[in-house]
Amino acid sequence: MIFDEKKNLDFYRSLGVDGRYAKAVDFLQNTDLSALEPGKYEIDGKNVYANVTAYTTIPWEEAKYEAHEHYTDIQYVIEGSEVMTYAPVHEMTVKTPYNPDKDVVFFENTTPGLQIVTKADQYLIFNPWDAHKPKAADKEPAPIKKVIVKIKED
Repeated sequence: MIFDEKKNLDFYRSLGVDGRYAKAVDFLQNTDLSALEPGKYEIDGKNVYANVTAYTTIPWEEAKYEAHEHYTDIQYVIEGSEVMTYAPVHEMTVKTPYNPDKDVVFFENTTPGLQIVTKADQYLIFNPWDAHKPKAADKEPAPIKKVIVKIKED
């Protein structure tokens, strides 16, 4: 798990394979993110794509831990703030088994994890070995807009 700010995106450009992180960084740096409507945006086919979402955050206890086997997430806050929580996958108890069609497994909500208040122009990078719980409210439920850039890892 990595937590950082927009100004440091270039540092992560050389991670991964086939320049996929560079494509993700270029998208985040060169796109007017606030102008994007919610939806899916193709960057490099199934290798790199973005999902723009807008919702109202929910109480931490109602948010769900998840992880992905084949994709890394860059969860970048465009507007608002939320609490994102991290815990190592090997410390988690599976609640809903892995769904290969959606590349997601859900875990029990019994681990306090590392809770990080994430504000506009901040992001977390969650790798396949990182369980993560997005969508939690920072004190009170509030609107948020963010983009999740998905980077294929195999």
